[in-house]
Amino acid sequence: MSIHIVEAAPTDLEAVAQLFDAYRVFYRQSSDVAAARAFIGERFARRDSVIFLAWQDDEPAGFVQLYPSLSSVSMRPIWILNDLFVAPSARRGGVGRRLMDKARDFARASGALRLELTTERTNTTAQALYESAGYARDDVFYKYILTVDRRA
Repeated sequence: MSIHIVEAAPTDLEAVAQLFDAYRVFYRQSSDVAAARAFIGERFARRDSVIFLAWQDDEPAGFVQLYPSLSSVSMRPIWILNDLFVAPSARRGGVGRRLMDKARDFARASGALRLELTTERTNTTAQALYESAGYARDDVFYKYILTVDRRA
């Protein structure tokens, strides 16, 4: 099986939206392909994220979405790896690793200091992938969250 990774473009909207909807369902959200399509379409229109799309044998197999940020202390850009999803039919075939490698290469090429990500404590499969790709769990900083909109 051949895996091909591309930077997603508006012409890939439907493929990314379907995968994005499945990703949200994985995180216990209700399926809403129309809302997923609108959300991803807005990302393309605003150019406020970078999405890489994996194709496996001409079928959309997964995606990774990166959001830009900055490190004030180092005065350099960083990227937030916010979303990574591989379709169930494509899992354990190298798609996730190829997407992670593409994100790393993109971050390096952009002059970024680092990539950051978070995952659920129970998502041990993803944690194993991240650690095998060289990510280290941060035991230095605490993450705090303030929910300002209770509808989420």
